[in-house]
Amino acid sequence: MSELKDFQKLVIANATEVRGLSKGNRAPDFSLPNAFGKKILLSQALKSGIVIIKFYRGEWCPICNLDLRAIQQHLPQIRSLGASLIAISPQRPDDALTAIQKNELEYEVLSDADQEVIKAYNLQFDPGEDYHQRRDLSVLNGGGLKTLPVPATFIVNTDQIIEAAHVEANYTERMGPIEIIEVLKGMGNKA
Repeated sequence: MSELKDFQKLVIANATEVRGLSKGNRAPDFSLPNAFGKKILLSQALKSGIVIIKFYRGEWCPICNLDLRAIQQHLPQIRSLGASLIAISPQRPDDALTAIQKNELEYEVLSDADQEVIKAYNLQFDPGEDYHQRRDLSVLNGGGLKTLPVPATFIVNTDQIIEAAHVEANYTERMGPIEIIEVLKGMGNKA
């Protein structure tokens, strides 16, 4: 068990310089394929309301799956507050479909295989040689890259401005559904 903890600390240490975008930044627009190959545009999704963007490592990551499932459980309340959800990983659309089926998700799961959107949100990092010896990211990631996104959540308003950002090098810590709902309620009070 201590080996795993040391391993986790090493991955986290390799991600500590990643800051991601911040509250008040303009969210870069993107067009990415969903699990069925259909292109999803952030700017188009924002026409229907607030968009929550969750970047995750991949469907192979147990913590990511727990996070995606927790959001799914609160999806009706999130939608009732005028928001939709998009999850993005560096995997292929087929892997996005696996994530949807495995976790019974009812929101868009997108593939950023070349990690251009992950880079645009300043989330990309190399987890290190130790990690590469344990897990072959070039096989898991769609574009064959050996980098990952730091898990992050961005709540984007209809003007494409980030209202809340959670970027955490420690991949075990995520912005949970209750925190997201509180931000959404606060945004509703501003309107």
